[in-house]
Amino acid sequence: MGIRVLVVDDSAFMRKLISEILSSEPDIDVVATARNGRDALDKLARLQVDVVTLDVEMPVMDGITTLEHIMKTRPIPVVMLSSLTKRGSEITIKALSLGAVDFVLKPSGSISLDLKTIGADIVAKVKAAALAKVEPILRKQPFMIEREPKIPAPTSGVAANIVVAIGSSTGGPKAVEEVLSNIPASIKAGILITQHMPKEFTRSFAERLDRIVSVSVKEAEHGDLVEAGRAYVAPGDYHMTVGNGRRIFLNQDPPVQFLRPSVDVTMASLPRQYGNAIVGVILTGMGKDGAKGMSLIKQANGITIAQDKGTSVIYSMPRAVAEEGNADYILPLGQIGQTITQLVAKMSR
Repeated sequence: MGIRVLVVDDSAFMRKLISEILSSEPDIDVVATARNGRDALDKLARLQVDVVTLDVEMPVMDGITTLEHIMKTRPIPVVMLSSLTKRGSEITIKALSLGAVDFVLKPSGSISLDLKTIGADIVAKVKAAALAKVEPILRKQPFMIEREPKIPAPTSGVAANIVVAIGSSTGGPKAVEEVLSNIPASIKAGILITQHMPKEFTRSFAERLDRIVSVSVKEAEHGDLVEAGRAYVAPGDYHMTVGNGRRIFLNQDPPVQFLRPSVDVTMASLPRQYGNAIVGVILTGMGKDGAKGMSLIKQANGITIAQDKGTSVIYSMPRAVAEEGNADYILPLGQIGQTITQLVAKMSR
């Protein structure tokens, strides 16, 4: 039996187009479509479904409300479909934090006549989602609660002597939130985050993190000084490295393993600047980006952490690190932030 998919979109045309794209694959079966969230929940109560594709903005019941119901009552993998607007990116980032596995960017707005140009991407993300491990949001922790934006702390003008490098992909936005939620603003390390995400979404991702966690978070800019207690998110479509003066350098060199930003590129730049004062972390994600970077950190006598299989949405990136013997710690997600904090405290003595 193939992957059973429910397609949810308020546009009849888009429902038809998405269904045609998915049904063209022999191992995908579109079992039903729904015109809004309420219709989707009614059908989920009656049908056996493996993956839901869910439009972000719909009447009657929108995508976020629908996702919350799904994750509370019957958690199954959800792939969001988002339009390219600031509001669309903010809602999509919130959806990922609530447990959506991934998202697809509609190429030309809510009604994308050219959707078939990204058909391969839709198919690939639905197939990956079918393998994902999702959990109910009944365990929602305080870190999920958004606060008013922080007043930016004045920059110290002093580079951090220790760096934490975090790499993630599918399932990463929610995982990064949880890790950072357990790291205090007083941590004596700079934090670099390389999340596989399009350029239209990394700023919203950084802004949301900044509202939720204690450390200051921003989308990295060329020339930023890596300071303690601050986290820097690699902008989509740019590799992020650390160079002379422990400043961030962004470039658009060719993608590595089809990825830009690349976790490997970020991590490979660190030993020269920090020696062994590095904590490398690989979280949930498809592929093996970060495996080479973690090996270089380990060779430099830095410390490496990989998320465990049990808490990974997709256990591929962490598995590559573990199988190559380059993980000093293999930990459940809930322990990673605290462990980073303890390791940095020991390094700073």
